[in-house]
Amino acid sequence: MPTQSPINSSGRAASVAYKRQRGTLYVGDSLHALAHAPLTKYRGKVQLVFTSPPFPLNRKKKYGNLQGEEYVEWLAAYAPRLTEYLTSDGSIVIEVGNGWDAGQPTVSTLAIEALLAFKKKAGLHLCQEFICFNPARLPSPAQWVTIERCRVKDAFTRVWWMSPTPRPKADNGRILTEYSGAMRKLLERGTYNPGTRPSEHQIGETSFLADNGGAIPPNVLMPSAAAILQEILAAGNETTDVLSIANTSTGDPYQRYCRENDIPQHPARMPMKLVQFFVDFLTEPGDLVLDPFAGSNSTGFVADVRERRWVGIEADEHYARTSEERFKQYERTGVSPLFAESPRSAGKNGTAARPGTPVVVRSRPAVSDANHRAHRG
Repeated sequence: MPTQSPINSSGRAASVAYKRQRGTLYVGDSLHALAHAPLTKYRGKVQLVFTSPPFPLNRKKKYGNLQGEEYVEWLAAYAPRLTEYLTSDGSIVIEVGNGWDAGQPTVSTLAIEALLAFKKKAGLHLCQEFICFNPARLPSPAQWVTIERCRVKDAFTRVWWMSPTPRPKADNGRILTEYSGAMRKLLERGTYNPGTRPSEHQIGETSFLADNGGAIPPNVLMPSAAAILQEILAAGNETTDVLSIANTSTGDPYQRYCRENDIPQHPARMPMKLVQFFVDFLTEPGDLVLDPFAGSNSTGFVADVRERRWVGIEADEHYARTSEERFKQYERTGVSPLFAESPRSAGKNGTAARPGTPVVVRSRPAVSDANHRAHRG
């Protein structure tokens, strides 16, 4: 069952779905809720807004959705409201998927136009763009990729990191990955070939000899080869959510609980390691994280486990209320999908450093055209 429309004209105040020690999830239309109490008490206190809003769809759905310029204007309207919730060095991170023009094998630029309009509306800085690559995503759009075979599969989403300041709080020392085998050997050997490279970069004699505890990740986020193999073996014959990491892990108590109790799950759940990457990168324990399109509250759960405070807003009351099972199952079992890979060591501020490249490939609902989907949460 898809989530509700981003448009909610009820005008009713947001209600509390549930409260936890570190955060609260509200039910309501987020654009309206952000302008009124009780949400307004969080203004100026949010360190990170992390969200994946409804993507621009090229077909009308029975639950309602926006298209074209309406979508651009709708998303841009959130920019000033979310910005006023930020601290002076806070960040907004938005993930948006690609879309295709209806009836022809050409890519829509609507998602990019919407992000640009959002940035301009609030006078934000684009701190960095990230690409989330899923090497095992099902071939889509099917008509152009598998039937006519005139295009290749669409396998990435964009993530824009924005802020009202060009220097928001951030520390890549909290998201270091394992050194490569070659780098570990270099550190053990203590020597390499310094000098000028073909790119004209000057490499000093000791430039790469400091052991900083791990490598700085790139802005192309993808699973390591070991993680891909692990997910394929764990998935077996399942094809609904290929390489969705925490979303399909058989060891995730929340997913198992929903299956065993026949509870409809959100059709576009957010990969938790994508959330974790930015929560660790842009916040510290005790900071406040906001998701205005909470879905099944992956953002709130990750923030909670990482000892951040959080607040979420979700339009669909069913998804909002059932998402509390994430927390309850974690409390009962002590199993967190964030730590499917054992932490390598303690990083800065007590944050656990993760081995390998961050695994942030995404989940998809089981539909023929992956463009037609709700927001993720």
